[in-house]
Parts: sequence; structure tokens; C-alpha cells
Amino acid sequence: MLRITRKSHDLPLIERGPLVQVWINGSQVNAYLGETVAAVLIANGYRTFRLTDKKQKPRGIYCGMGICFDCTVEIDGVPDIRSCITKIRDGMVIKTGGTANG
Repeated sequence: MLRITRKSHDLPLIERGPLVQVWINGSQVNAYLGETVAAVLIANGYRTFRLTDKKQKPRGIYCGMGICFDCTVEIDGVPDIRSCITKIRDGMVIKTGGTANG
């Protein structure tokens, strides 16, 4: 699992929120309150968050600040939610158009 680690004593300590459980495409994974949905997806091997409507081309995180809409996913049954600006909640159910490691 890809996570930030402390490699230098010059860096501030990383403070994380409480550990919670979320579901990604039917699999239960750990996440931390305060992280974005996009961060949790990337940490769990997801690079494709959705497929385009017309040509089914893969899309993932692009701008990372909620402008481009490439990172939209379904959250708790609601489609087209921007994952890069949506914070994780305990028990959240996330559906992507891709699979882990792809």
C-alpha cells in the first residue's frame, strides 16, 4: 500500500485522522478521516477512476483540485462525485470505472 513515510527529521510529523473502513468496488479497505477519496483510491492501486461515455477511455486524477471532472466516481449510490475534493467518511461505498492496478 502506497503511503507517505517520514524520511527526514527536517519534515514535520504526519498526523492522520482516525482509521475508518470504506468499500471500493465491493472490497473493504482502510482509510483515514481527512483523506480524499482520490488519495484512498490511489493508495489502493486504482489509476482508472471512470471511463468516458463515448469511447470508454480511462480517466483518473488529473487536476487534483476539483476543476476537470476526470476523477468522478459513484459514492453511496450518487454518480459523478469528484473524488479529489471529497473527504472520506466511515462506511462510504465507492464505485469506480476501473480496477485496482489499472
